[in-house]
Amino acid sequence: MTSGEADVSRRRLTSGPGTLLVWLYGVMVVGAVSRSVYQISTEFDRAPLAYSLSAVAGVVYGFITYTLVRGGETARKVALACCGAELVGVLTVGMWTLIEPSAFPDATVWSDFGMGYLFIPVLLPLSAIYWLRKAAPKGDAA
Repeated sequence: MTSGEADVSRRRLTSGPGTLLVWLYGVMVVGAVSRSVYQISTEFDRAPLAYSLSAVAGVVYGFITYTLVRGGETARKVALACCGAELVGVLTVGMWTLIEPSAFPDATVWSDFGMGYLFIPVLLPLSAIYWLRKAAPKGDAA
């Protein structure tokens, strides 16, 4: 791969819809991290599971944002795996909050499939997975 091809590969993740994904993930990083830092530092004993899960969500969002901005084929594959893990997390926590609401005295970013965040937490990984698969080099199934 030439340097020019590498540059094109890196740009592809942040062009078009990729730019919107980076922006949305960036907003979610700020929201999840600031929320969890405040809640963990002021009222952790009230809902430790919920606040810890919000912190995990913030870290996941940050890592996905980094990989999208970094670009390149390896970053695309890592972002794809992370988005899959994020989706599993959102669906698991979303179902958990519906089945056993008493386990969450306060909401997490992923509670009720992200209803408190306009369902962006469940729609974002679906959109990112679609974009990252579309951005794969021709002939690459991953």
